[in-house]
Formats: sequence, C-alpha cells, structure tokens
Amino acid sequence: MRYLFDERAGDAERVIEGDSYRYLFKVRRHRVGETIVLRNLRDGIAYSYRIETVEKRRAVLRLLDAQTLRVAASRYLHIAWCMIDPKRIEKQLPSLNEMGVSQLSFIYCERSQKDFRLDAKRLEKILLNASQQCGRSEMMQLAFYPTLDAFLQEHPETYLLDFAPDASLSSPDIETVLVGCEGGFTEAERRRFTGRIVGFDTPLILRSESAACAVAAKLLL
Repeated sequence: MRYLFDERAGDAERVIEGDSYRYLFKVRRHRVGETIVLRNLRDGIAYSYRIETVEKRRAVLRLLDAQTLRVAASRYLHIAWCMIDPKRIEKQLPSLNEMGVSQLSFIYCERSQKDFRLDAKRLEKILLNASQQCGRSEMMQLAFYPTLDAFLQEHPETYLLDFAPDASLSSPDIETVLVGCEGGFTEAERRRFTGRIVGFDTPLILRSESAACAVAAKLLL
C-alpha cells in the first residue's frame, strides 16, 4: 500500500476507525510511532502522519508533513468501452488504473447487451483500492453514455480500435480510443470513424477486455 485514502487528509489530527483501522492495524500491523501517508485524492498532496495512539477500535494520527506529489501516467488516455459483462470489466479495472488510464467511459453500442448494468459505487471502490496499492494520486475517472452518438457529440476526435494493422496505434495525437464489445462494430458504426480507425499488427482476435488493456499498454507504458 502506497498510501491510505482519507477524505479529510490534511487535518492536523485524524481518527482512524472501521475498515481503515482494521486494514492498518489488523492486516498491515502498524504500531504507535510509525509514519503512514494519507491522501484525499483531491489536491495531489501526500500527507505524512505519525501514529499517536492505538486503541481497541480506533487510532489517532498526528500530521507531520505535507508534500505535493503527483503520481500519474506521462500522457492522457481516455478509453471508451462498449458495454460487456460487468464482472469482466471489474476484473480489468485495477490493471487499467495501474497503467495510468485517465478516463474510462462506458457506452451501449449496437452489439452491446442492453441488460448489462454497472454499479458505479462498486467500481469506485475497486478503483480506490487499486489507487492505494499502485500509488497514483488521482483515480481514473468514470463516465457513462447511453449511445455512441451521445458519446461522439462530446468526443468527436475519438479513434476506433478495429482490424486495421496498417493504421498503427502509436500516434501521440491519439487521446481517446473506442474499444468494441463481443462481435465488434457494425458497418454503420465504422463509417462514423473514416480516417480514424486503428489496430494492432496481429492476426489474433482479442477479447474486449484484452483489447482495452492492450490499448493502455501500447500508449502508456
């Protein structure tokens, strides 16, 4: 764990209880006198606290130092993802967050199963835990769109990831990439991206979640 999220990180004194207490003192086994880092994920500051007291269900921390420390990928990447099974999305969220994806938008494309629904609070909890582990100072942002048209109205510069090995996914100008669901895209959807279709130099078919991670790895790592 690189830090612990606390929405009031920055206060001179913090009382730690509940899940945070159990994690720090039952799992990580911190002791009085040790220093831990808290972040509020709003201001980019890492706050160092000294553990003053540890009681049965609570602990008191005292602020020692505050340091502006932004930990993020070197470039901006927004992945738009046509809806697939939420369980498969949840498994990939920590990896996408660790690689530094800036924003992840979910879209119901033509071949998405419309009965799939995402639990935003559950996704945020997964991202919070992943951010604490990898150290990034701002969580990946999430957005939701009912249709591809609604998404493209806000992001007309989007590139489409498809079978296009001659169009390399490497340009520094690419900031937003759309990844399809099972079955890929319809011809009508492809026509929306004339001149902005990119792909990987491989004859193999990638699953939707594999393609999302491959985009992040190709452009960020």
